[in-house]
Amino acid sequence: MLLLILLSLFYFFYFSVVGVYLIFLPKVLSEVGYSAEQIGVIFAAAPLVRFILPFLFIKGLKINRTTFNVSLLIMVISSGAFYLSLENFYMLIVSNVFLGVGLSLVNPYIEVISLQVVGKERYGKIRLYGSVGFVLVALVLVKALTSESGGLNSPYIALNFLFTLTLITAFISYVIAHQVAKKEEKKSESPTNDINLLKDYRLWLGLVLMQVSFGSFYNFFTIYATDNGISLDTTIYLWSFGVGAEIVMLYFQGRFLRSNLLFILQLTAFITAIRWFLVYAYAQNIGVLYFSQMLHAFSFALFHSAAISYLHSLYKHKALAQQFFSGVAYGLGGLLGALLAGFIYERFGEYLFLSSSLIAFGAFVSFFLWQKKVKLLG
Repeated sequence: MLLLILLSLFYFFYFSVVGVYLIFLPKVLSEVGYSAEQIGVIFAAAPLVRFILPFLFIKGLKINRTTFNVSLLIMVISSGAFYLSLENFYMLIVSNVFLGVGLSLVNPYIEVISLQVVGKERYGKIRLYGSVGFVLVALVLVKALTSESGGLNSPYIALNFLFTLTLITAFISYVIAHQVAKKEEKKSESPTNDINLLKDYRLWLGLVLMQVSFGSFYNFFTIYATDNGISLDTTIYLWSFGVGAEIVMLYFQGRFLRSNLLFILQLTAFITAIRWFLVYAYAQNIGVLYFSQMLHAFSFALFHSAAISYLHSLYKHKALAQQFFSGVAYGLGGLLGALLAGFIYERFGEYLFLSSSLIAFGAFVSFFLWQKKVKLLG
C-alpha cells in the first residue's frame, strides 16, 4: 500500500516538472529573446543524451540503485543550474542536457517497478496522478507567470517551480528505490540483452516517428497558439483539457490493454495524424483545437501505455527495454522533433503541424509493416 502511494506521488511530481518544462520554458525562452531555432536546439540537446544513454548500458553501465541515485543528484543540480544559465545560450544547453540525463534515467527505472507492482491493466490508475500533476502545475503557474497586462512576469518564477518540484521528485524517487532495494538484492538475476534495433527496426521506427511528430506540440504549441491569436490563458486551458482527456483514458484504459497491443499502436498513430492535421487546418478555431486536445487521450495516454506494455512483454530484459523506449523513442524522436519543429517554424510556420501529421502517418505505416512481419514469423 505504501509503495502504491509513493508511486502515485512520484508520477504527480515528476510530471509536474515535465509540465513546467514543456508548457512554460519555451515561452519563457521566447520572451527572454531566444529565436525559434535556438529554442529548438536547446530542447534537442537533452533528447540527444537521452538517446545515447541506453547504449552505455549495453557497453557495461549497470541499471542499479547506485546509477539511479546518481541520476537523482544530477537532476537536482541541473535544475538549480537554470538560474545561472537562463540568459547564456551555451550554458543553458549544458543545464538542459544534464536535466535530461537525470529525468531520462529516473522515469524508466520507476516504470519497471510500476509494471511489476500493479501490472499493465492497473498501471493507468497509478500513472494518471502524473497527468493530474501536469495539469495542476499548468493552471497554477499560468496565474503566477501572467501579469495584468497579459505579458509574462519574471521568468525566474518558472525556474522556482522547476527547481522545487524537481527536488520533491528526487526525494520521493529515493524513498521508492529504498523500499524495493531489498527485493532487488534477493533477485540477483541479470537477464541477457535480447533487444535488436536493426532486426526490429519497423517497430522502433514507428515509436521514434510518433515522438518526432510530437516535436511541434511539445516545443512550440504554446508559441504557435498565441501567435495565431489564442490568449495564453486559453492556451493553458487547451493544455489542461488535453491532460483531462488523458486522465480519463488512463483510468479506463485497462480494457483496451487486454486486446491486441500492436493494433492499439497502429490505431493511436493514425488518430495522432488526424489530430495534428486538425491543428494545422484550424489553428484559430477554438472548438476544433479543444477537440484535437481531446485526442490526446489516444495519441499520448493510450499509446504510451500500450507501447511500454508491449515492450515489457516482447523483451526479456525489461529494464533495458524501458531505457531504450525512453532513449530511442523519446530521446532520438524528441531530438529530431525539436530540431525539425524549430527549423520548420522559423521558415514555414503555418505548415508546422501539417508536417507533424505526415510524420505520425509514417508511424502508422511502420507499425503496420511490423505487424505483417510478426504475423509472417508467428
